[in-house]
Amino acid sequence: MHPLLTSLIAAPARRPFALIAREGTGVLEVLMVTAVLKYRRFKAFNKLAERVAKRHMARQISDPELRKKLTPDYDFGCKRPTFSNDYFKAFTRDNVFLETTPIERIEADGIVTSDGTKTEIDTLVLATGFNLWDVNFPAIEVIGREGRNLGKWWRDNRFQAYEGVAVPYFPNFLTLASPYSYSGLSYFTTIESQMKHMKRIFGEVKRREGSTFEVTEQANTEFLDRMTARLGDSVFALGSCSTARSYYFNQHGEAAILRPTSTINAFREASRFPLDAYNYA
Repeated sequence: MHPLLTSLIAAPARRPFALIAREGTGVLEVLMVTAVLKYRRFKAFNKLAERVAKRHMARQISDPELRKKLTPDYDFGCKRPTFSNDYFKAFTRDNVFLETTPIERIEADGIVTSDGTKTEIDTLVLATGFNLWDVNFPAIEVIGREGRNLGKWWRDNRFQAYEGVAVPYFPNFLTLASPYSYSGLSYFTTIESQMKHMKRIFGEVKRREGSTFEVTEQANTEFLDRMTARLGDSVFALGSCSTARSYYFNQHGEAAILRPTSTINAFREASRFPLDAYNYA
């Protein structure tokens, strides 16, 4: 979550939910494509989003010390932005205290921070995220042709998947939300475009009366090179993200979960990718 963008959009009263959702998605798409993915050309948009968010924070939080604690020291977009009207206000409640000093240890009845302060607690809720790249990609063991282990191969050779769905040496294997698949910061649009891609593959297999398909190494390499080049223009490569501790970045230092294109592009390519990108049998 990037606190600076939290609560930028309020939902006006009595407006249809579908309209609000479309507007929110549209704003998010524009911000993602310009301020984040095309950071080299639209750096000013990135800084504008940051300034707007800071003004919004100032309206909701009068305490300058609290605002300082909630203001990240990395660029907008290094972490996934979140829209909310309640996030900042929650920190101003009498029964809420924001502690930013690192935790040194947890004891039976409280939390001790690195400055020696102990806070007694009744209940501890852990919301520290999860290890995405070392363990959960993929969530199960997948073995392809010639005994290739997908998880090990990704970690040894960079995370990659043609159009975010297929990997060479893994015939008849398609996976949602794989490397370079996540478009528009929405799982809904991501999965919808990927399903279009899959439908086109299955249609071609049926037309050929085949039973097997596998993406070619050439098609996969060309796609990976194109995505990598586009990420070179993004805030992930050119901005200041080193302190973000963002789950976008894998152990190779690449923001490989994101497709660095517009959602429109993702849907267009899902319907038009060359059918000879796959071998059929």
